[in-house]
Amino acid sequence: MTDWQFRQLINGEWQDALGGGTWPLVNPATEAVLMDVPFGTADDACAAVNAAAAAFPAWSKLTPYQRADVLLKAANWLLERAERLAVITTEECGKPYSESLAEWRSAANYLIWFAEEGKRAYGRTIPARLPGRRITVTHQPLGVVGTITAWNFPIYNVVRAWAAALAAGCTVVGRPSEYTPRSAMLLAQALHESGAPPGVVNVINGDPAAMAQVMLDDPRVRKISFTGSTRVGKLLMDGASRTVTRLALELGGNAPFIVFPDVNVEQAAKNAVTWKYRNCGQACVAPQRFLVHSQVVEEFIDRVAALSRGLRVGDGLQPGIEVGPLINAVQRDRVAALVAEAVSQGAETLSGGAPPAELERGYFYAPTVMTHVSRDMRLYRDEIFGPVLPVIPFSDTEEVLGMANETEYGLTAFVLTNDLNTAVKMSEDLQFGMVCINDWLPAAPEAPFGGMKQSGLGRECGQEGLEDYLETKTTYIGGIP
Repeated sequence: MTDWQFRQLINGEWQDALGGGTWPLVNPATEAVLMDVPFGTADDACAAVNAAAAAFPAWSKLTPYQRADVLLKAANWLLERAERLAVITTEECGKPYSESLAEWRSAANYLIWFAEEGKRAYGRTIPARLPGRRITVTHQPLGVVGTITAWNFPIYNVVRAWAAALAAGCTVVGRPSEYTPRSAMLLAQALHESGAPPGVVNVINGDPAAMAQVMLDDPRVRKISFTGSTRVGKLLMDGASRTVTRLALELGGNAPFIVFPDVNVEQAAKNAVTWKYRNCGQACVAPQRFLVHSQVVEEFIDRVAALSRGLRVGDGLQPGIEVGPLINAVQRDRVAALVAEAVSQGAETLSGGAPPAELERGYFYAPTVMTHVSRDMRLYRDEIFGPVLPVIPFSDTEEVLGMANETEYGLTAFVLTNDLNTAVKMSEDLQFGMVCINDWLPAAPEAPFGGMKQSGLGRECGQEGLEDYLETKTTYIGGIP
């Protein structure tokens, strides 16, 4: 049995924080301290960047086939241990065990896909205007990549960036959330034990602002991949201007879930409940504003309210649990404040609306369905990031397009319709980076992931995700006989 390494990995060595700092890691379902993990400073980040910079020349010169071998071995490492890895993820982030297990198995898919896609970082030859000239385009790895990732998907957020960066030939310094560091440490262990040379993969845990500042200040860090709030994303954009550091920003979302009257309302309600409450609503792509046609809105409300009241809420390691806790007390209280404010402004709660009375410990909030929600409420405008399902009626296509697009966010939109013309119009006119028509999961290794407007910059995953970790070089050769 593999011994888990819940420490920092710097230059191939597992170590505590250089200053000896620790962080009490709390289980959000029980409020019990799981363990003390290393909690470093800027010094730890500097050491990791130094290691990654030193390892870059050799790693970047390996063939993509050699780098793929490491990624494929790591994928097998994860699949062989997925059931045990999922327990650790559920302990630290709270999501039901089945969701954690799916996340770990999905992580293997990202490693496998990018292992193969790295072999297809093709260049091209451009026909020249003069007979004695040759023009070629090649792609080369950027250099050191820093990743700063959120707690809501502690493996997915990390692996999609690491897999692409490593396949492209970059080296990595990863700073996961202090609320879920062990999952990233386990992914680093998988890569380390699968043959990643010292310094190629580094994982640190510690002060977020100090570590981010090291990444911004060091010109050897050529890209930062960040998942988190729009507020922090803007700060990174300001800081990156000094060293012209490339950024991939996956920020907030306010996804509309649009239900037209030509669909099966019973099935629509079931799907809405399943995907709204996944990870207790803590997903940037979670459906948030449920815009339902007036012809079917009452039936939809009745069904989602009944289904929400029937969900089992509790510790994600317990059998049959469908909704776990929020990540911490701050997030729980924020969700409660949004609901209370909306109620004071005229909204009505049909289910939930408070922490479950039977759960005395843990950061739980009951699945909540709300009606009479107006478009000037913060519950409508802001990203909820919690288990709240507000329903707002609409009457026609143009009206709902205006409602859906009236947000600073532009990550994901969901549309339910069986009408081809409606599907085409919505897919073209919705101002979102990803549009799901009768589909629920806007995430796949082979497809680009990212948003418009203030939901971020760049793309992770897919061909575009690999290209974002490569520099494009054009070579001109003249004087050829």
